[in-house]
Amino acid sequence: MPQWLAHKTVATVVVKDDKFLMVEELIDGSLVLNQPAGHLEANESIAQAAVRETLEESAWEVELTAFLGLYQSKTNDKGICYIRSCYIATPIKHYPQRQLDTGIVRALWLSRAQIEARQHQLRSPAVLLVIDDYLAGKHYPLEVFTYIE
Repeated sequence: MPQWLAHKTVATVVVKDDKFLMVEELIDGSLVLNQPAGHLEANESIAQAAVRETLEESAWEVELTAFLGLYQSKTNDKGICYIRSCYIATPIKHYPQRQLDTGIVRALWLSRAQIEARQHQLRSPAVLLVIDDYLAGKHYPLEVFTYIE
């Protein structure tokens, strides 16, 4: 039985003109689609990680407007548990000359229908689930989290 591992990740649902900010990334030789997302780093809040990861993966500076939810999933093949904090954000400024994180091919804006059409390419089932939760009106105040330094 594989060793159990938990990974704390963040993701950001960014919406502009009814389209969602997505990233295409190479994972184990396959091109997958995801929200800007990544791992929490030492000495940063979950909210700071969401803003940082969005900038690093998409070259978009964003402002968090709400907390969408907490999602837990696991991979059966590697025994990894992912605990994803997902935020809703508004795009503020694009930095088109900024180099994207390693593995990120490009950032793009897609409608929900376009994302669903590429469902075979989604990095995880959580990608479409969080979009549907956003469209269903789920959101919580940012104050749901308290960061204690």
